[in-house]
Amino acid sequence: MPKKSSTNHGGDTVAVPPLDPTDEALMAAIQQRDPQALADLYDRYGGILKALIMRVLHNEAGADDLLQEIFVEIWNHAQNFSAQKGKPLGWIVTLARRRSIDRLRKYLAYARAEDRLQHSPEQQPDAWTHNVTEDAIERNDRSAVLRSAIRALPEPQQHAIELAFFKGMSQREIAAHTNIPLGTIKTRLELGLKKMTETLKALKDEF
Repeated sequence: MPKKSSTNHGGDTVAVPPLDPTDEALMAAIQQRDPQALADLYDRYGGILKALIMRVLHNEAGADDLLQEIFVEIWNHAQNFSAQKGKPLGWIVTLARRRSIDRLRKYLAYARAEDRLQHSPEQQPDAWTHNVTEDAIERNDRSAVLRSAIRALPEPQQHAIELAFFKGMSQREIAAHTNIPLGTIKTRLELGLKKMTETLKALKDEF
């Protein structure tokens, strides 16, 4: 946008800063793949969106990660925005709210899975060993999905997950069996489960 000019009382011409672009102008520029427009939109609404995300997640690190993901999605899907259907801020807030709720559901699903993994072997190891043996899973139609998800993990996480799922070991038993500190085993199981969450959506209620 060209700078406007005006004349002061001394007759000199001075530049007048241009008006800030509207939200609609920024979205139009993003649709034209202008990265500066995305940066300007982030500067304008990043704080507001993070506050909205925090009200849902109550986790600052998670909110920061999700905020970045939302702006990547704005960049990738800017063509879905139509000024005829509403204001840019409304579209962005709706997107942020939906993604925040989706992320909260994943956190809760993961927490339930982690809780089951942590407590079920301790309370009923026989049931785990009987119901989730390696042979039983091999016969299950979904075993290939589970196996594939586990094989995709780094070897230390893979080994810990296999001992928990297929051998029915508790975290303490895995630590004793592998001679690895309990805290390390807990971390490996946590990271392993987190990486498997997306692959095992269909199975998450069973583990």
